[in-house]
Amino acid sequence: MLPELFQLGPLTIYSYGVLLAAAYLLGLRLAMVRAKRRGMDPTRALDLGIYIIISALVGAKLLLFVVDFNQFTRDPAALLSLARSGGVFYGGLILAVLVAIWYMRRHRMPLWTTCDVFAPGIALGHAIGRLGCLAAGCCYGRPTSVPWAITFTNPEAAANVGTPLNVPLHPTQLYESGAEFLILALLLATESRGRTFPGRTFWLYILLYGISRFVIEFFRGDPRGVVFGAFSTSQFISLLIVPISLVFLYRLGRQSRTAAPVDRRARRAG
Repeated sequence: MLPELFQLGPLTIYSYGVLLAAAYLLGLRLAMVRAKRRGMDPTRALDLGIYIIISALVGAKLLLFVVDFNQFTRDPAALLSLARSGGVFYGGLILAVLVAIWYMRRHRMPLWTTCDVFAPGIALGHAIGRLGCLAAGCCYGRPTSVPWAITFTNPEAAANVGTPLNVPLHPTQLYESGAEFLILALLLATESRGRTFPGRTFWLYILLYGISRFVIEFFRGDPRGVVFGAFSTSQFISLLIVPISLVFLYRLGRQSRTAAPVDRRARRAG
C-alpha cells in the first residue's frame, strides 16, 4: 500500500489523513443535504457535524489508548502512533453521540430526526475512512490463504502501525468498508418504506454496524484488547449495542403506533 503520499519539505502528507479528511467532508456534506430536505437549518447541521468530527477523533484515540494502555505506558514513544492511526471507531462513535446529544439539547434540535439525518453520513464517512486504513496498513487482518488475501510490503506500514510484511492477510479494511457501503445503501433504500418513525434510520445503522463489526473482528489480526478473555473490545461493545438498538427500535416504533390513532382522532375532532 502507500502510507505516505508525498512530502512538502519537512511536512509528510499521509494517505490515511487525506482519505480521513475526505471521509469527514463527504459524510458532513451528505448530512447537510439531508438536513435541508427535512426543513432543518443546514448551518446548524454543519456546526453539529464539526462537533461530531472533533469528538470522534478524540474519542477514537482515547479508546485506543485505553485498550493498549500497557503498551503506551511501557513505551512512551509508541504514543506517536496515535497521531498516525485512526483509533478505535467505537470510541469515536460513543463520544460523538454524547457530544451530539448535548449540542442538540442545547439548541433544541429534534433528537431522533437529527440522528436519522446524520446516520447515513456516518456510514459513508466510515466506509471511506477504512480505505485510508488499507492505504496506511492499520486495522489489518489475520494471516490467511484465501485467494483475496492482501500482502503488505511497505516498510513504513510496519514502522508506523506494526503491519506484518510479506504475509498474506485478510483484507479486513475492505471487509468493513464494504459492509459500511452496504449498510449505507440499505439505509437509504429502506428509509421511506414500511412504518417510518424518528430514530429508525439511526438505530438501524447501529444495529447493522454492531452485527457486521462483531463478525469482522474474528478476522482482525492487530492488537485490540481482550474482554473476559474471549472478546475483543469492539466485539464486547457490539454485544452491548446490538440489543440496545433492538430495544430502541421496538420502543420508538411502538410509540409511533400508539401516537398515530391519537393524531387521527385529533384531526377528526378538528
